[in-house]
Order: sequence, then structure tokens, then C-alpha cells
Amino acid sequence: MSDMPNCPACASEFTYDDGIQYVCPECGNEWSKDGESSEVEAGSGIRDANGNMLADGDTVTVIKDLKVKGSSSVVKVGTKVKNIRLVDGDHDIDCKVDGIGPMKLKSIFVKKA
Repeated sequence: MSDMPNCPACASEFTYDDGIQYVCPECGNEWSKDGESSEVEAGSGIRDANGNMLADGDTVTVIKDLKVKGSSSVVKVGTKVKNIRLVDGDHDIDCKVDGIGPMKLKSIFVKKA
């Protein structure tokens, strides 16, 4: 039997040593050998299109023209959105876009400014 610890996220016994950390091949969780929890273990959080972590109050830039449902308006590429709020769900950013109003965005269509 292996002397590797079980995965703290999914309790899998198939973990392996990857140099400075342990990795679970089943769920993709990574954690350090010295016992500190990683971002993935603590909940990966919400990331932008470039993989940067987003937080409440950040400013983001839209990277694609987005049609506004139920309107003829479009949120143009390069539009800066200030003071975002992160929420659970498919559209994980709650914000107010200048000239359009309050709306929800998907994090894959923004980058951190």
C-alpha cells in the first residue's frame, strides 16, 4: 500500500507526488506537502478569461461584444466594468455597466483590469 495521503477533496487513494506537492488524478486537486491548503482545495474561486483570480470590488474589461438579452444594446469590447460582485451560478459576476445598467456577466468573457 502507498504511503501517500488520501486526497482531502475527494478522499481518493490514487494521489501521487509531484515534487513540491501532492496531486489527485481523479479530481485534479493539488496541495502542498507541508500541509498548507491550496486554492483548489479551498474552492478554486472565480477566474477571468486569462486565469487570474477575481474578487469583489475588482475592475474588469469585457473581451468580446456581448448582446444584451431583451434589448438591442451591445456591451462592446474594451468596456470597463468597475466594482464587480461575485455570485454563484452560471453568470458569476453581478455588476452595473455604464450606459446599460445592472446585469450579470460570465467570467469567461472578462479579464481583470
